[in-house]
Amino acid sequence: MYCQRLAALPAQTDLFLPFPIGTVPKVRNAPTSIQLPLTKNRKNGPRISAISTDEIPPNALRRKRDPNWRGGFSVGVDLGMSRTGLALSKGFNFRPLTVLNLRGQKLEDQLLEIAKQQEADEFIVGLPKSSDGKETPQSNKIRSVAGRLAVSAAQRGWRVYLQDENGTSIEAMDRMINVGLGKSDRQSKIDAYAAVMVLERYFSMSGEGTELVVPKNLDLQDKLRRGPPKDTDFYPEDNED
Repeated sequence: MYCQRLAALPAQTDLFLPFPIGTVPKVRNAPTSIQLPLTKNRKNGPRISAISTDEIPPNALRRKRDPNWRGGFSVGVDLGMSRTGLALSKGFNFRPLTVLNLRGQKLEDQLLEIAKQQEADEFIVGLPKSSDGKETPQSNKIRSVAGRLAVSAAQRGWRVYLQDENGTSIEAMDRMINVGLGKSDRQSKIDAYAAVMVLERYFSMSGEGTELVVPKNLDLQDKLRRGPPKDTDFYPEDNED
């Protein structure tokens, strides 16, 4: 992330941020899953919900398993104090989209609108970490923003993942210099190119180490499992009588 800090945001109280994908403790004969808290159902008693990475694999993992897999566009997000860079992946084509000068609910609404316009079904949000892999004070602020976004995204069947973004600002600057952008353009586009680097890292690792942000609400979990409605342009066979 470009060297900016987010203003303090209220802590998210209705979210559970699980283990990173691939780091869930292994139990013999047990599925790879993210265990969610035990919740009470007054009529039917306790309910336990678990979301398996096989149930909701990130798009990067889907493409690794099936290079011919269709759909599943991804929006990369580089969150800053006042500027948020966005990038888009369609297939293995990565490109900077835009830089938003928004915060709070206006930022969230615009992110959702852009994802809809670009036919994306997941957000890959850069998570600040130090060079030794530890989270920084800024990480909690990013988690708070990603948590609120995850609730709204899940209502549409879309997912939000957190991806280690350490070093992406330097990579973004090198990329812009290599493609010949001048100083003025580099200053205005650094956040969007940092989002490109977040996406490239996510796909290069096939989603390994990304962290799915899961709402506690069971109805939203079900929507995540079902995913967004299928586009009949991509899946015409599902529209046949």
